[in-house]
Amino acid sequence: MWFIFALLSAIFAALTSILAKIGIHGVNSNLATAIRTVVVVIMAWGMVFLTNTQNGITQIGRRSWLFLILSGLATGASWLCYYRALQLGEASKVVPIDKLSVIITLVLAFIFLHETFTIKSIIGCILIGAGTLFMVL
Repeated sequence: MWFIFALLSAIFAALTSILAKIGIHGVNSNLATAIRTVVVVIMAWGMVFLTNTQNGITQIGRRSWLFLILSGLATGASWLCYYRALQLGEASKVVPIDKLSVIITLVLAFIFLHETFTIKSIIGCILIGAGTLFMVL
């Protein structure tokens, strides 16, 4: 089931890039990010109430709060940079560079989460990096 959700995530991320590039025309990138964020917040809380999981908020520990807040800050910084990059550059070049996050995530997962780094993942990172360079040059 995780694969289906991951695939849907990729599809929606692709739509996000195209819709954002069209919508950001003539709009300040920070304002556009703020509008997008409000929509995401409403949608996320809507899902919380739809699935009746709002009571779980009191059971979240301090460590989880800290890392969820840090993750939110990283997301916000990523979105602000992404929208500015989309405003300044071509989506077909911005998106591949943004997807270098795959390589960075694998390295960070190895360092901080002690996930295994296999020959397959090393080759994948090299191919993603080479593919990204090939697409943007």
